[in-house]
Amino acid sequence: MHQATVLPAVAVAAAVKPGWVGDKRAIVNSPANITDPLVLFMPSGKRGRFPVGTPVLDAARQLGVYVESVCGGRATCGRCQIEVQEGNFAKHKIVSSNDHISPKGPKEDRYERVRGLPERRRLSCSAQILGDLVIDVPQDTVINAQTIRKDADTRVIARDTAIRMCYVEIEEPDMHKPLGDLDRLKIALMKDWGFKNLEFDFYLLPQVQGILRKGNWTATAAIHKDADSDIARVIALWPGLKNEAYGLACDIGSTTIAMHLVSLLSGRVAASSGTSNPQIRFGEDLMSRVSYVMMNPDGREGMTVAVREAISSLVDKVCAEGNVQRNDILDSVFVGNPIMHHLFLGIDPTELGGAPFALAVSGAVRIKASDIGLKLNQGARLYMLPCIAGHVGADAAAVTLSEGPHRQDEMMLIVDVGTNAEIVLGNRTRVVAASSPTGPAFEGAEISGGQRAAPGAIERVRIDPETLEPKYRVIGSELWSDEPGFLDSVQATGVTGICGSGIIEIVAEMYLAGIISEDGVVDGSLAARSPRVVANGRTFSYVLKEGEPKITITQTDVRAIQLAKAALYAGTKLLMEKQNTEHVDRIHFAGAFGSFIDPKYAMVLGLIPDCDLDKVSAVGNAAGAGARMALLNRGYRREIEETVSQIEKIETALEPKFQEHFVYAMALPNKVDPFPKLSAAVKLPPRKTVSEDGVAGDAAPRRRSREGHAARRSRE
Repeated sequence: MHQATVLPAVAVAAAVKPGWVGDKRAIVNSPANITDPLVLFMPSGKRGRFPVGTPVLDAARQLGVYVESVCGGRATCGRCQIEVQEGNFAKHKIVSSNDHISPKGPKEDRYERVRGLPERRRLSCSAQILGDLVIDVPQDTVINAQTIRKDADTRVIARDTAIRMCYVEIEEPDMHKPLGDLDRLKIALMKDWGFKNLEFDFYLLPQVQGILRKGNWTATAAIHKDADSDIARVIALWPGLKNEAYGLACDIGSTTIAMHLVSLLSGRVAASSGTSNPQIRFGEDLMSRVSYVMMNPDGREGMTVAVREAISSLVDKVCAEGNVQRNDILDSVFVGNPIMHHLFLGIDPTELGGAPFALAVSGAVRIKASDIGLKLNQGARLYMLPCIAGHVGADAAAVTLSEGPHRQDEMMLIVDVGTNAEIVLGNRTRVVAASSPTGPAFEGAEISGGQRAAPGAIERVRIDPETLEPKYRVIGSELWSDEPGFLDSVQATGVTGICGSGIIEIVAEMYLAGIISEDGVVDGSLAARSPRVVANGRTFSYVLKEGEPKITITQTDVRAIQLAKAALYAGTKLLMEKQNTEHVDRIHFAGAFGSFIDPKYAMVLGLIPDCDLDKVSAVGNAAGAGARMALLNRGYRREIEETVSQIEKIETALEPKFQEHFVYAMALPNKVDPFPKLSAAVKLPPRKTVSEDGVAGDAAPRRRSREGHAARRSRE
């Protein structure tokens, strides 16, 4: 393939700067005196230099400009149409002309004669670059736009799907050539597309003759070839030209399931949807679901049916939103933690309930979608990314693929906060991974006023350190509670509780305001100063909201958050020790919940280690992004399979230092680890020790005993 030289605007201007001949200005970018013409695509604005003779379609693909092509460059589908914009484009220092593109050849002439071609339109697969050009990609040809993964460098996901749509014209039957229709179809696919030794899904055999005759001896075959070593297989067949092919990328979370419907021809996300995981009714967290399976003979089957039905309903939703037929879905990629992975596949997860946390299968899974009863195209395939370890699953593998710690020099920490937090730490030299049992506190469970994120839930909190008065924001309103119009803005939902991000913020704010000590004890002496601090038995609580419902943060709530954050930090600390590093360069919060965590408050709480705050970011549903990458490019499947085989897995439950790190991490932000970068950005309060009953004094011995017990309970 001809290679492009991609130029920034300044370099382009310099490269095509006109020269002077005597008194007259001479244009130096005509075909006669240029060997590497400059091509500018509009409306994307992408540009680059290409050798004379480069097909316009090849140039577009090298620059990441989306121009659709289904027929493999044989000028039969007509989807790759472009227009040459003529004139002197002074801003870009380009003189563009139809003389700078090759004349129409036999293929384009045939297409125009048979199917028609609008005036000034060319087929980019046949037209070649002869000189500088400004090329417009008409919007009516761009049925599907590019998929761009939102990352630091907004990379385009290059497409190399496991599915290829191949249009062919088949030689009609001949009395003198006694070949079957299927055999002549194979010959056409080998001649036009280079596929040898093709195999066919059995269900197609009775349909081949009818399809070929209906298409007047033309057909489009969907050919599946995942790895280069695989035998190519025809999994679907249509009469004539078929211009649509879709895939699913699905992240099965413990709490929610997220699905994307993606065009395999362009990478465009046609539709997205999500739903609660119905397995919640069997157990709030992962271990409770394993326990349910162990205690109920039909427990595994019940949870498998539940999650598959939810996924089938999501398929209906995305198909309706994207105006797509189920029969047009040919490939799918699923990710999930190990227990979700096993239950989705119909595998008993009991072995994951205790050491050595054995997986039934750890490598990538390749099956037909129909094998698990998923009704898509009859030949549709299903791919599941490999699991990293017994409690670090295919979802963590997808996050790793998406964020790419193994592709860079910086030490990157990736944290997916959930009931079972998954942690990945590494760079191109080495990657380690672990899981840590944080429990459901960050999702609102085990918190007196806690709830899942929904309209009406408090998601942001600030406390005035002088008056100890709070203000808050709720989901569904942009106003703070002390702003005019707030009550009107929440009239439809009310203020119903506090969700995970709000819980993190209020505990951190209580610490910054001096309401709780470094050890997490509510200071009862402040009751004389503020009516917000109230007695609650032998301990004290903080009243966030008066009225109905009254929302109070109790000592037990604070302790639940301490236990959760200490488990996560201890797991991270173990990985840092394995990497022999005392710092991380960058931290990424993955998952839907991570998108709503304020990095400052996460660090004040001691949820994550010290780091420059501007190097801490939320990457959203990175597992879903990784699933899309694996759906759109076979190379990413090979990359993550190889990467997972090299990731070192750390079982926190078997590590003797976990308890020590856990005890230290119970403090805010940490008992022993310094946070110099955080301290430079946030004024942390002076150390204040408060006893369990809220009275100032030294209660360290008592706390060590209780925290040691908590650490042991967290590891169980």
